[in-house]
Amino acid sequence: MKSGLSFLGRCFRSLRSLGRDRGGNVAIVVALTLVPMIIAVGASFDYIRTYNIRQRMQSDLDTALIAAVKEIDTDDSTALKQKVSDWFGAQVESSYTLGDINIDTSNHKITATASGTVPTTLMKIANINTVPISIGSAVKGPATSYLNVYIVIDTSPSMLLAATTAGQATMYSGIKCQFACHTGDSHTIGNKTYANNYEYSTAKNIKLRADVAGDAVKDVLALVDTADSNHQRIKVGLYSLGDTLTEVLAPTLSTDTARSRLADSSYGLTSATSKAATYFDVSLATLKQKVGSGGDGTTSGTPLKLVLLLTDGVQSQREWVTDKVTWDKNGNATSGAYWNKVAPLNPAWCAYLKDQSDTMAVLYTEYLPLTSDWGYNATVGSTMASANWKNTWGGTMQSGVSTSITRRDYIPYALSDCASSKSLFISAASSTEITAGLSALFTQYLSSVRLTQ
Repeated sequence: MKSGLSFLGRCFRSLRSLGRDRGGNVAIVVALTLVPMIIAVGASFDYIRTYNIRQRMQSDLDTALIAAVKEIDTDDSTALKQKVSDWFGAQVESSYTLGDINIDTSNHKITATASGTVPTTLMKIANINTVPISIGSAVKGPATSYLNVYIVIDTSPSMLLAATTAGQATMYSGIKCQFACHTGDSHTIGNKTYANNYEYSTAKNIKLRADVAGDAVKDVLALVDTADSNHQRIKVGLYSLGDTLTEVLAPTLSTDTARSRLADSSYGLTSATSKAATYFDVSLATLKQKVGSGGDGTTSGTPLKLVLLLTDGVQSQREWVTDKVTWDKNGNATSGAYWNKVAPLNPAWCAYLKDQSDTMAVLYTEYLPLTSDWGYNATVGSTMASANWKNTWGGTMQSGVSTSITRRDYIPYALSDCASSKSLFISAASSTEITAGLSALFTQYLSSVRLTQ
């Protein structure tokens, strides 16, 4: 027993002696920890590198599927799979391989997986030569989904502006007004008396912006016919916007019915009729109830919902311009009790729809400057500061835009904020631009896709 204790004592004394000997300890410790340290640093470096490569690989696969889904209605599954493979292969390194590709034409969806390996650097010390990576993606496009399109046309008196500069000149030279209003004074020119401005414009065959709006809608209906030739997925509804919102046609698969309602003046979408004012706060709140929440487009009961709004963007009423106006001794209007009310719409009113997953696309039919008209100069031609937009309509101007800007010049700012994205806002001045603009917005929406995975 004593000899055993003596042996243990000698061992402990030897260890204490080794502990006091500092000559080789550091080298031993460094030697023992160097390899794990290198592996740890290498793992961190290789992880970051692998993550970055995986992100690029994911982006390449997303891009390939986005390109392919736009052709899901025109190509068969085999051709689409080859296109996905070609697009993906053109972007990534040869060490990455494309896995399963699924083409779901019934739900208009494409899914795909891809995998590969990333060579390591310092992790090779631990005999880890590669790190496997895998990704997946899925896309679905509005062009291949169930979709309701709500076409909303501003039918206020301002849309009765002559559509061309030549037409405006004819109107002004004849009756001193470029607008074909249905109310107002009669005009006697030569031996002919016209009951109102609209009767004069009709006699002179002058096309109005309201007529151009109808042409623009016809072009969209033609695009719907092309995008949904069997009339099974895309419904179209028609609405007039003024002092209130009127549903001219609830969403229907029949574009022929839409064309018929559009052309029939009794439904209030032609230049033969107009609303007395434009109250966006009232009309868009009503539209929110008519449209309801947007779905994911996978079934007819859960359609995507697109609102196409064609408007000049001015909250207005004629009486706000003409009532309680004071005049100077020279007959010039000096002040009006309600001039501040004539102003751009508040984009917050568009949020009524955007907040329930509806997409807003806006075509601005540019409010042309009419500097010869005192009513224009006192209202739309006056500054945003004089409108007191915040207190009058609750609007908040974009930062960096001066309040000295005219209300007319601020309209595109307000309407672009109304749209769901900048790409879904178009400003159009001429009749040609207006007609093409609504179609361009619809096409832009159809060409967009949604990553679903």
